[in-house]
Amino acid sequence: MKTYIVGLFIVIALIISGCHSGNKNQTSPDTKDAYEHLHDHENGHSHSHLHDHDHDHSSSDGHSHSEGGDHDHNQGHAHSDEIHFTRQQAEAVGLEVEQVTPGTFSHVIKTSGQIQPAQGDEVAIAATSNGIVSFTNPSISDGSPVGAGQSIVTISAKELLDGDPSTRAKIEFETAQKEFQRAELLVKDQIISTKEFEQARLRYETAKTAYNAQASNMTANGVRVTSPINGYIKTRMVAQGEYVSVGQPIAIVSQNKRLQLKAEVSENYFSSLRNISSANFRMAYDKTVYKLSDMNGRLLSFGKAADGQSFFIPVTFEFDNVGDIIPGSFAEVYLLSAPQENIISIPVSALTEEQGLYFVYLQLDEEGYKKQEVTIGQNNGERVQILSGLASGNKVVTKGVYQVKLAAISSVMPEGHTHSH
Repeated sequence: MKTYIVGLFIVIALIISGCHSGNKNQTSPDTKDAYEHLHDHENGHSHSHLHDHDHDHSSSDGHSHSEGGDHDHNQGHAHSDEIHFTRQQAEAVGLEVEQVTPGTFSHVIKTSGQIQPAQGDEVAIAATSNGIVSFTNPSISDGSPVGAGQSIVTISAKELLDGDPSTRAKIEFETAQKEFQRAELLVKDQIISTKEFEQARLRYETAKTAYNAQASNMTANGVRVTSPINGYIKTRMVAQGEYVSVGQPIAIVSQNKRLQLKAEVSENYFSSLRNISSANFRMAYDKTVYKLSDMNGRLLSFGKAADGQSFFIPVTFEFDNVGDIIPGSFAEVYLLSAPQENIISIPVSALTEEQGLYFVYLQLDEEGYKKQEVTIGQNNGERVQILSGLASGNKVVTKGVYQVKLAAISSVMPEGHTHSH
């Protein structure tokens, strides 16, 4: 029986071998069934092993295909950190690049301050007579321009009980003048004493002075009050129809040519104040950074002690008002003291911030850029010190940074394809 089975196995093996040589992919159903039946009885594990091998081979093929796909995918993203930004795009946004070069960067003390008018840059216009105020231009208000010698108000007391002082001054002057001329004749004939003559002359001189003070500004409507300087109305201190007395301020006129910057510095920096040479500042209503070095600025003084109430030390500068700077407004102040050499710094406009981290964009080639993390140091309002992340020779984008950032975001957006697993 055993010999029969062995012989049958040999016959079936020969048949299968012939079929494979004739047609590798075709096997008769009867032969296949017989082979599987014999395979199950004589070698129960052979079929399982063959099946496992085929499965592993299929998996291997599939894995090879997956590796090929991964390889292609990785090749496409070999430079995934590079941002593509064409030359046309750069020209459209006015992109600008600065090459990093170590240089001088002053130590910075950041604080706040206030803009004040310089001494002699503004004057107060006072009433020269008692009476009712009437503005020459009823619409004049704070900020209105005025010229030297321009009439601001007219003061009249015609409707008041005491009468018009200017008219009274004229009458007193004319009366005193006649008495003095008469006294001159009488003293020659010794009809009056020298003392009486001197008294008449004193009354005349006093009346003349009072009259001349108003004579040039007298009009049919009252005494005219003018501005002594060119400038603008900083503050209008009286209203139309208001009563004023002699010497009462009517308005303040400012030239706004020279201004002062008064910075308040914490007493912790007292030892550094002697090294302060200049300052940059930025107004609360304007993003422009003003540099005193470009505005004929100079340090006037700094306090030698802190105020007992505020604990701040004043540091005062004076400069030309070359921009639209409003006296009385507040500013962020960057005091510049001891210069430091071989410091890498870049314009503030080159920085972007994300969750407390700072980045810049480097130009790799004409159309290639890279996002680079940096560590920043002191900031003088215009430039910021870089402690790490940049080296001499790097090209940093200083204008058009936002557009490059948008290009970086769009380059990492999903491509819309999926992978089946």
